[in-house]
Amino acid sequence: MTKLLIKGGEVVTGASAFHADVLIEDGVVAALGQDLGHPDAAVIDATGKLVLPGCIDMHTHLEAPHNELDDPSEGAITCDGFRDGTIAAAVGGTTTIVDFATQSPGTTFHETLQQWRQRLVKSPPAVDVGFHMIVTDMGHPDAEQDLADLCDEGVTSYKLFLAYKESPLWVDDSTLFRVAQVAAKSGALVMAHAENGGAIEVLQQQALQRGDKAPIWHSYTRPVRTESEAVARVATLCDIAGAPAYIMHVSCSEAAEVVAQERSRGMRLWAETCTHYLAFTEDVLLKEWQEAVKYVVTPPIRESGHADALWSALRDGTLSVVSTDHCPYLTRWKNAATDFYTIPNGVPGVENRLEVMYELGVRQGRLTVTQLVERLCAAPARLYGMFPSKGTITIGSRGDIVIFDPARSKVISAATEMSKCDYSIYEGMRVEGSVESVLFAGQLIVQDGKYVAENEKGAYLPRARFVDPI
Repeated sequence: MTKLLIKGGEVVTGASAFHADVLIEDGVVAALGQDLGHPDAAVIDATGKLVLPGCIDMHTHLEAPHNELDDPSEGAITCDGFRDGTIAAAVGGTTTIVDFATQSPGTTFHETLQQWRQRLVKSPPAVDVGFHMIVTDMGHPDAEQDLADLCDEGVTSYKLFLAYKESPLWVDDSTLFRVAQVAAKSGALVMAHAENGGAIEVLQQQALQRGDKAPIWHSYTRPVRTESEAVARVATLCDIAGAPAYIMHVSCSEAAEVVAQERSRGMRLWAETCTHYLAFTEDVLLKEWQEAVKYVVTPPIRESGHADALWSALRDGTLSVVSTDHCPYLTRWKNAATDFYTIPNGVPGVENRLEVMYELGVRQGRLTVTQLVERLCAAPARLYGMFPSKGTITIGSRGDIVIFDPARSKVISAATEMSKCDYSIYEGMRVEGSVESVLFAGQLIVQDGKYVAENEKGAYLPRARFVDPI
């Protein structure tokens, strides 16, 4: 048996923090306690360090064409493949990601999943990878049964786009409702990109006709009410169908308020925000074109005040998760656009989330360290069918563990990152506290902040059906 002993650290879960040694045998936590010893175990000294569960990022876009469905030969594609992107994730303390299998219109859901699983074969991941299914077409025969059957293959979340009216991604309310009905019966979670695509399309075309093309118009044409209205609509339709719902990348106080109101009424509704909405304000879109385009992401980064509201919503539990929405386009693709409408939407971040959130959240007094672990590890594991194997440190859980040094200082720079993206939106940010080592199933894959695995050890991760978190 392979044995590894982590000694002297402070173990942090989403519920508590305590000093304990951690013994891992054959990739699984075998014991927790004081002064553990084992003559055959390799030892990691974690004195003065935090011992965290491997983080879970359930919102990434690897190998994703612009707006998911464009022909990659004709347009931008995210620059991190499953190998590169998961190595970057690992170095940042993330040991599990859940990406997206995007259904092309006319393709069955089973065919779509197999296509995306093949991508993992061609580009072996460094950490475990699950998939959500992006639903674009419910018109093929037996679509409802085909979608429900995904749960047997470990895909237990269905994503729908209410935004991007101009693209094949957009779905109408009847499609949303039909998918919610399937989810209610199959044991899946409905995920929504909640923006009013119709209203946004009108505002965008009007701006372009006036000659308003600068990146800031990406924000001006997506006002906060287009987001909060769509959140309320998702909650209503899923409630009628009896399905649990999850709102992705909440960017503004109004949307968070709707989530709080619906949850107070007993709606089975959860929501996330992303690191960039907590770190920046809309002013970044007023920079010179070549800088401003780097921050174009959907929904847009909001004006001053919204980040404070999102931090508050994280503290009180209105928002359950912080993800990255890692969607890295090279600057040449960003700068090739001629107006805000054609800039590829997305920012990198899978490598930075834990360190930025520790700096802005824990060190600056906005979150406790247990709240941080709850939002980055435990809550996504519970919501997406992985808990308690992942998302916590307890006897029987997977040995996916991060040794985090709160005294280790670093300056974030794209030049030293594993992501293939040629810029970082956090460029030049100094963080006090960074990832020292990462274990994946009890094996050391990151040491002294460097990826050290000789070969990629991740695999496709089938997930359990949705169960309401306690």
